Amino acid sequence: MRLRQARAEVVAAALELLRSGLVRGTAGNVSVRPDGGDLVAMTPTGVNYRRLDPADVSVVGLDGRLVEGLAPSSELPMHLAVYGARADVGAVVHTHSVFATTLAVLGEELPGVHYVLAHAGRRVRVAPYAAYGSETLARGCVETLERDWAVLLANHGVIAVGTHLGAAMGVAEAVEYTAELYWRARQVGTPVVLADEEMDRVAAAFRGYGQPGKPPLT
Repeated sequence: MRLRQARAEVVAAALELLRSGLVRGTAGNVSVRPDGGDLVAMTPTGVNYRRLDPADVSVVGLDGRLVEGLAPSSELPMHLAVYGARADVGAVVHTHSVFATTLAVLGEELPGVHYVLAHAGRRVRVAPYAAYGSETLARGCVETLERDWAVLLANHGVIAVGTHLGAAMGVAEAVEYTAELYWRARQVGTPVVLADEEMDRVAAAFRGYGQPGKPPLT
């Protein structure tokens, strides 16, 4: 039952990424690891998200073997690498959102110019460029991510992670929002970067934010 729900969540998230403009076409992917288990539900490769059915969603083992559904996204190695390195991660969202990817193309990290970025960390660092779908890209992503919740992939896009899918989606949105603010502020002046201590304070406050009984953002 939980796996069926996870596949439906993946479809809903893919459609929301399209609606929000965080992805265009099939340029992005989503995965969920239900209950921290050994199976992952992931968007399949080359399928129009508007036509995606939960039964199409790929179900793979942590070893990469296909269990159900269509063939998974070519970025499966990167998703599995994150799950392998971070037991606290229950979902991964990969986007090519315009403003954050602009920084990735420039090879520039996203600094903490707005407190909302604390959902991702003090800043969002840039992983070295490697070909999409490669083990090298997967390794660089994990090494740069460390204990943060987002990373920029040089000349590629964004990886956002969370304890659950809603959290990972929220991190992706926070990264793109802050990247756009940062880009716009740079057009007229020099953005002021918040101190690490303030970003840490806000991150701690975020962990207790929300309605009782509901999961926190991360």
